[in-house]
Amino acid sequence: MANPFDTLRKILNNEAARGYDNKGIIGGLDKYVPLLQQQAQAAGAEPAVVAEVVDRLQRYPGLPGSDRAAAIAELMTRLPASMPAAPRSPVTPPTVTPSPEPVARPPQRPAPTPRPSGRAAEAESPRPAPASPRPTPPKAQPPQRPPEPSRPSPSESHPPKRQEQPYRSAPPRRAVVSQARRLPLPPAPAGIGPDAPLTVLHGVGPKQAENLQRLGLNSMRDALTFFPRRYVDYSHLKPINRLEYGEEVTIIATVWETVVRRIRSGQAQIVQSILSDGTGNIEVSWFGQPWVAERLTAGKQVQVAGKVDEYLGRITLRNPEWEDLDAESLKTGRIVPVYPLTEGVSADRLRRWMYEAVGYTAPHMPDALPQPLRERAELLPFGEALLQIHFPDTQESLAAARKRLAFDELLLLQLGLRRQRAEWQSVAGQALAVSEEALATALSGLPYALTEAQTRALADIRADLARPAPMNRLLQGDVGSGKTVVAALAMLAAAEGGAQSALMAPTTILAEQHYRNVTGLLKRGDVALLLGSTPDAEKATIYAGLRDGSLKMVIGTQAIIQDRVEFANLGLVVVDEQHRFGVAQRARLRGKGANPHVLVMTATPIPRTLALTLYGDLDLSILNEMPPGRRPIDTRVLYVNERERAYAFLRRQIQQGRQAFVICPLVEESDKIEAKAAVDEHARLQKQVFPDLRLGLLHGRMKADEKEEVMRAFRDGETHILVSTSVVEVGVDVPNASTMLVEGANRFGLAQLHQFRGRVGRGTHLSYCLLASDLGPGLKADENERLKAMEQTQDGFVLAEKDLELRGPGQFLGTQQAGFGALRMAKLTRLAVPLIDLARREAETVFAADPQLQAPEHGLLAGNLAAFWNAVEGAGDVS
Repeated sequence: MANPFDTLRKILNNEAARGYDNKGIIGGLDKYVPLLQQQAQAAGAEPAVVAEVVDRLQRYPGLPGSDRAAAIAELMTRLPASMPAAPRSPVTPPTVTPSPEPVARPPQRPAPTPRPSGRAAEAESPRPAPASPRPTPPKAQPPQRPPEPSRPSPSESHPPKRQEQPYRSAPPRRAVVSQARRLPLPPAPAGIGPDAPLTVLHGVGPKQAENLQRLGLNSMRDALTFFPRRYVDYSHLKPINRLEYGEEVTIIATVWETVVRRIRSGQAQIVQSILSDGTGNIEVSWFGQPWVAERLTAGKQVQVAGKVDEYLGRITLRNPEWEDLDAESLKTGRIVPVYPLTEGVSADRLRRWMYEAVGYTAPHMPDALPQPLRERAELLPFGEALLQIHFPDTQESLAAARKRLAFDELLLLQLGLRRQRAEWQSVAGQALAVSEEALATALSGLPYALTEAQTRALADIRADLARPAPMNRLLQGDVGSGKTVVAALAMLAAAEGGAQSALMAPTTILAEQHYRNVTGLLKRGDVALLLGSTPDAEKATIYAGLRDGSLKMVIGTQAIIQDRVEFANLGLVVVDEQHRFGVAQRARLRGKGANPHVLVMTATPIPRTLALTLYGDLDLSILNEMPPGRRPIDTRVLYVNERERAYAFLRRQIQQGRQAFVICPLVEESDKIEAKAAVDEHARLQKQVFPDLRLGLLHGRMKADEKEEVMRAFRDGETHILVSTSVVEVGVDVPNASTMLVEGANRFGLAQLHQFRGRVGRGTHLSYCLLASDLGPGLKADENERLKAMEQTQDGFVLAEKDLELRGPGQFLGTQQAGFGALRMAKLTRLAVPLIDLARREAETVFAADPQLQAPEHGLLAGNLAAFWNAVEGAGDVS
């Protein structure tokens, strides 16, 4: 058995280190006597030795300071080095009852031979008998304050975490259904059901119903999908002597003392309680809650949950949740859901109402997924998933609930995409074929031969255009892979087939670049550029040419989808950087023709599996090769102490006749994000670093004509350095620009950094990309790992896989991508990729067997599908 005098030795050593001020523990050494007696007697210590040690401890506070050192030294010699092998029968314990929960046993503890009885047996039992009444301290004398034992070092008494015995055993990993004790529900109100108003709940009257309406809660059904925004895991029960800083725990302990103190010149109050569970004690405090002191009386046994903090070297709990030990609690000893709140609704009250609403309703909700599908995908039943997502029994059951509810959303998304694809392919379109002679003439005029990837993509597009059904294809290509050439040849095929084509780009800069490239490649005079800034007279001419068919191609921004734009025969729609447009904008452009072919392009490399999932309604062509002659870009990561080197390098490049970009994360300084802002950085660089050079400034808040003038000056070489925000991510083609400096590079995803890097290296000169991190080389290894990946490869698809691994699929999506705004439980993170793929495969199985979802087992699924896609902006068009 553990030697209780070992703890006393540490206390005495602490007392000596403090200069013998009788503060080796809270309240003085004599306050350790009750707990020492209890532990020593349970351990079988000699009664005479215990009596002598107790006598010396009780007399210690009255000794003069000059005598205390000798007293401590003498007492240390009296402490026994070990305990008898078998414990003696215990004597009457002190008045304060130890915690009813067990004390975690160290692994090295030998099994006792005779079973101890009485209080010693209670201390060693793995779980006390539920029927045993809890003795309380005598009312006439409050319990003494417990000692503050020194925290043992890990090497002395804390076993390694992997060996630590759990304070409460967890259910088996696969037992994800309810295993924990369910709190009882009040009798179900009459008329309860999914559509019943929340006023049927206990305590919800008209006033509280109004408050709940502000949270979007009107009915029991609303409550089912009012998911917690986060969880606090208080399910880990631990003895006090095993608590570690920073962990979230529940402890079960006895109140020894509670006091109220005034702080801040008496303007505020703090309640401080000393709690003990027989293994140690801890001070717990509540700020501004004086009523707590009235309930936390000495001798009360409570369950307390919170995050372990530290104050003056001692562990503590600040403002924890607490309940009487006998209380049925929703906020201690479990994984506690945290819901959004509104004025007039407290967290405790809302949690109780949610528990009732979910408990009454969830078990009776029908399941839209057929049982065979659930079994294949290893999913919880729907009702159980709703119970566990709100009030999970274990982390495993919470994960299983998230999986089920996220799968439902992803399945509806995938089914909708497949329905869109089928509907798109079922309508009639016009076949557009280009002659081999016309295509050969166009190819011979190109400055270089097509890559194999371009050739494959062009063949896919020509085959789609030749069919009497509309094409719906995604052309995905890395920066500089030649998407514009493929799009231009597709537009040529449409023109040769007697139809018109329109290319819509997200920015004026990019639209102008496409116009120059297309006209330069095709050398045709029937191509127009339509921008919002186009003069009215020129716009009228373009409108007329599109209306009578004399203009075969138009390239522009959203000006193309204005009401005044009419086409004689729009046969092909090309959307560049398609994720930057909303669904309604793309649908409006497509609506300018009669079921035109659609080609959407993105320069953001996306892993193929993810692309097939996110764009399930599209055929996919990938450009994964670079045109010949494209030189690799030398990429270097710089840290906070290397800015001057970067500036000196930029100056040398400019002296050699080159130009440079400097990218900043924000337009203006933010108090929340310590990132350099383009406006302030431009002023600083111009005044302090490059006063003899000409610097331009470009950001998204500038007017269109201002942006155009800045870019024109940079393209024409009138400015040496362009300071910009991420507006240059796409659409800037300046062959003379050889250096890209990205400030705060750690704040961007790899896909975006790769886009920035693609703005240089477009000429014949060796080019460089300098990634300036806000972090030091030894900080945040994952961030530095991301940036180092930029140094190691030029392949955007490799970087996309890395981004997927480190930051998740959200890096590849625009905020307006259809369907994804309706996802509430399905979070597009790296860990969700297998679930996304599972939903895609199951959607294919369901759709192949029952595309209209007319089978009886798919009735509920069909209704959920309609509701899901009705909630999506522009339902009926995804790409």
